[in-house]
Amino acid sequence: MSVARQVVVEADGGSRGNPGPAGYGAVVIDPATGEPLAEAAEYIGVATNNVAEYRGLIAGLTAAKALFPDAGDALRVHVRMDSKLVVEQMSGRWKIKHPDMKPLAARAAAILPPSSVTYEWIPRAQNKHADRLANEAMDAGRDGRTWEASASTAALDTPSARTASAPPPVQGPPGDQAAGAARARAALAAARGAAAPEGLFPMPGAQEPEPPVEAAPVTGAAAPAAEPSAAPAPEPSAAPVASAPDSSAASVAPAPDSSATPQTGWGSAPDLGAPATLVLLRHGETALTPQKRFSGSGGTDPELSATGRDQAERAAAHFAALGTVQEIVSSPLRRCRETAAAVAARLGLDVHVDEGLRETDFGAWEGLTFGEVRERHGDDLAAWLASPDAAPTGGGESFAEVAGRVAAARDRIVARYAGRTVLLVTHVTPIKTLVRLALGAPPEALFRMELSAASISAVAYYGDGNASVRLLNDTSHLR
Repeated sequence: MSVARQVVVEADGGSRGNPGPAGYGAVVIDPATGEPLAEAAEYIGVATNNVAEYRGLIAGLTAAKALFPDAGDALRVHVRMDSKLVVEQMSGRWKIKHPDMKPLAARAAAILPPSSVTYEWIPRAQNKHADRLANEAMDAGRDGRTWEASASTAALDTPSARTASAPPPVQGPPGDQAAGAARARAALAAARGAAAPEGLFPMPGAQEPEPPVEAAPVTGAAAPAAEPSAAPAPEPSAAPVASAPDSSAASVAPAPDSSATPQTGWGSAPDLGAPATLVLLRHGETALTPQKRFSGSGGTDPELSATGRDQAERAAAHFAALGTVQEIVSSPLRRCRETAAAVAARLGLDVHVDEGLRETDFGAWEGLTFGEVRERHGDDLAAWLASPDAAPTGGGESFAEVAGRVAAARDRIVARYAGRTVLLVTHVTPIKTLVRLALGAPPEALFRMELSAASISAVAYYGDGNASVRLLNDTSHLR
């Protein structure tokens, strides 16, 4: 008979705007001592509260599993969250109706065997550690930083009520928690001298608090999809997870409560509101892509190759796992519409087309390699490389003309989807142009950027006209 290893996971997520700049926090706790064993937190861009809360749960369960990789079915995790929605849905008592929640719930359910995980709703006041981590992550994202465990002060807010003598080990088959939970609560009560404490592990049959009124998650999806399956969705890039800092370090001052701190900076200032975040996805490969041929809006409008279709599906799985995209806008060209359709099918969203997102018209250069253009139209190529006002041979578009229509498309989209996260499926030149304009860089910066097929970039646009480049040429989802 194996001896179960018990840990507690406290998780939380928040959004400053719902949807708005969002982050999550999670901490793994030793129920015997109340000491934090590991922390995880991450800024996730613009998302709803519910998405952030689910991401916190996923990070907490992942961190618990990573701490005891050899425990197998003997690992017992008790999750405590102040989200009634997540607790009830993961406990199987509430149906998961919203399509944005389904892949996240499926991921959470696949991390550990269902019999190894129990859930408890707690008031927000009892979830301060995870809440502090989530706010630290949002503060870091607002300031353009990455949350680091070494700089966190969330552990200093650990409730003294966590400290308790070690409960007896739980013995029995997986899922047989009744006796162990009772002994754990009794040990905690004895340690604190309380008759009926609020223990780390709930008593079976304990009365649940009345569910709060849940606000419907904000989404552009039309109809709910099927219930989440047991199969996990592909993982996004791993969130930072690290051993918790020593909570006895007196030299570290407690961080101020983020909810009481006046908000400053572009990401959260009340007069600016949540930014419109444009996630820029280059289309997947076509037959012309690996040959590095000019392929704009004046050529044959090729379809995705088999490799390109696979890239589109990988991107779709990535965005489904993140759960942050709320709208999809595509270039009218076939390769972009096919890539966008793959993502839309996974997210349950419609695809809107904007003519301003099409690729440059390369005129007589369409279908040629750079070397072939240099041989046939050397003078025109040299002029094109030297000036944004020069157009390709045969009446193509100059970079200045492309910048004008791309900027107009950007302004339309930002105005229409203010405060939302929009996936733009487009091409090399429009993406480079959006990044260049956001940075205030000169036209020659277009030649200083690399953009792989199906790569992801991101720019956030704020109410005062400022922009912030968040990502460039990320291909981690394709590996």
